[in-house]
Amino acid sequence: MNQNKKVTVAMSGGIDSAVAALLVKEQGFVTRGATMKLCSKHQPDGTDLSMSDINDSKAICASLGIDHVVYDLTNEFHKTVVKDFIDTYLEGKTPNPCIVCNKHLKFGKLLELEIALGTDSIATGHYANIEKDVNGRFLLKKAADAKKDQTYMLWSLNQHQLAHTLFPLGSLTKAEIRAIGAENGFVNAHKSDSQDICFVPDGDYASFIENELGEKYPQGDYVDEAGNILGKHKGMIHYTIGQRKGLGISMNKHIFVTKKDAATNTVTLADEDRLFTNTVKIKNINLIPFANLDGKMRVEAKIRYSQRQGLAYAEQTGEDEITLTFDEPERAPAPGQSAVIYVGEYVIGGGIII
Repeated sequence: MNQNKKVTVAMSGGIDSAVAALLVKEQGFVTRGATMKLCSKHQPDGTDLSMSDINDSKAICASLGIDHVVYDLTNEFHKTVVKDFIDTYLEGKTPNPCIVCNKHLKFGKLLELEIALGTDSIATGHYANIEKDVNGRFLLKKAADAKKDQTYMLWSLNQHQLAHTLFPLGSLTKAEIRAIGAENGFVNAHKSDSQDICFVPDGDYASFIENELGEKYPQGDYVDEAGNILGKHKGMIHYTIGQRKGLGISMNKHIFVTKKDAATNTVTLADEDRLFTNTVKIKNINLIPFANLDGKMRVEAKIRYSQRQGLAYAEQTGEDEITLTFDEPERAPAPGQSAVIYVGEYVIGGGIII
């Protein structure tokens, strides 16, 4: 049934995409691997980890007897993902570059290039599932391994992208993936998962931004909620909503970042209880099972990847706006981050927190 269907597996050099390639081939698809070179990831000793990832992907493809291609998308990556990352920080918000990359590169540019070559679908090593409903609409569903589920990162995928995507790992656990890799002698069977943003491997976002801009971000004022100056901060980009440590200011109580204002270059500090809210608004919305929300919907939602889901009502309050009203207050929703909406195991959609 799958004999003549062509599937290209997006291979990152890790074990997840390697096993995805194996499973796609075993399902009878005409299979090849593709690795996107997005940026150079240099270690202190000068080693370029991106080349290591490419070589690992080539080795896996060779062992499977399938072709492998490398797409140099460094320019596209910088113009879309890195630029958005910097611009969002400069606006006083907190970006999520992995979501932007998924939308514009992995399920955008790569899918576009492959379809132009006659490929039917791409496959990735994401932990997620895709189903088709009775109306022919494609649905995004959580992975079997709840701890590894990555649907939060995939909320922006549209019907065209979902229709041309396979998630072979959706029914498997991470332990099963590593076991399959070891059984097949994959060179990356025990390779550790990447935890950092690929273009900021040391995690120092502020220094990365300053290096890109070619200048230091200016200092500004810490203020309280009434606008009274409390002291000097070292540059707005060094702080995130909800931050308490590393503020460099002495108070007689614990104090937290509750707001950043790019226009005035001020960082507002207040008590922790000021971080909590029942209402979160999102824009740039994408809905998956349907085009619009009709009335209030009972849902669960999460405002960051590692956070629990909270019970809420979702209501479309504008053409490109959804208001989430949570039963229990949520801590520190950060403008620029994503809120993702679920009903049971299915992703209803998501958007960018305003």
